[in-house]
Amino acid sequence: MKRRRALITGITGQDGSYLAELLLGKGYEVHGIIRRSSSFNTGRLSHIFQDPHVPDARLRLHYGDLTDGSSLNRLLEQVEPHEIYHLAAQSHVRVSFDIPEYTGDVTGLGCLRLLDAIKETRLPARFYQASSSEMFGGTKTVPQNEKTPFYPRSPYACAKVYAHHLTVNYREAYGIFACGGILFNHESPRRGETFVTRKIARAAARIKAGLERRLYLGNLDARRDWGYAPEYVEAMWLMLQQKRPDDYVVATGQSRTVRELVETAFAHVGLNWKEHVRIDPRYFRPTEVEHLRGDASKARKVLKWKPRTSFAELVRLMVDAEVAHLAAPQR
Repeated sequence: MKRRRALITGITGQDGSYLAELLLGKGYEVHGIIRRSSSFNTGRLSHIFQDPHVPDARLRLHYGDLTDGSSLNRLLEQVEPHEIYHLAAQSHVRVSFDIPEYTGDVTGLGCLRLLDAIKETRLPARFYQASSSEMFGGTKTVPQNEKTPFYPRSPYACAKVYAHHLTVNYREAYGIFACGGILFNHESPRRGETFVTRKIARAAARIKAGLERRLYLGNLDARRDWGYAPEYVEAMWLMLQQKRPDDYVVATGQSRTVRELVETAFAHVGLNWKEHVRIDPRYFRPTEVEHLRGDASKARKVLKWKPRTSFAELVRLMVDAEVAHLAAPQR
């Protein structure tokens, strides 16, 4: 039986690295797209390359860019993937207000270029689009499911809505097996340091160690549905294994405030968060998203997927990872 090939955009990110691990564990040949730059950004994959059980030929990285449609066409013709997981984006919501045009080009038009490359090359590849709970934005409907109207509240969310609707359109217009995974917030120790969950976990560990004194945050009342990233990439894979393409919300069904996250993280290392956390207006968004909580009933029923890690467990494992990093010998 011929080995299945998968192509991952955004393979160097949190989700991309966990998805690569998952697919390699299932016997796939995994190809990833990375941007050429003056420095390497493959730290989340280094342990895979060092694993003697994963031959070099099973994980390959290719230079490409979502702003360059011709490079995407060439890569699809070269790799001929059976499955494409489109995870790459300018994914920081607050930053999208500062660089809206770039966010729209990469996060929105990047999806269009990739879908059109599938159409033009006529590859029978199955396509996964990383949609986002931020698309629901200011909706008053709680919880949100696949039928909840979108109300984007940032350039990032607007670009994701565009990409999501493109995925549906190319599925219906050209018969592409294209799925939209509307994933709610999902975190891990591999989360980027500028994202609030990692920022909080890192600060708790460093303050406990005496390396910092203060943590500056924005809106503590914002409520989010937080899950564990390795479990969410399982849902991505499951979507592309179904008989028919469709869109799915992936979430825990529970929401917590940023304040609760801070309190849980700091309490885990024996600190009173109120003594160390300060509010900085710079971290507020021009338009806030107050409450996101997902209803993943469809994913539970059709995909047989469900979350396994609780909010408290997630926060603890992220803080423990930061504590362990500080305790490890620095090279």
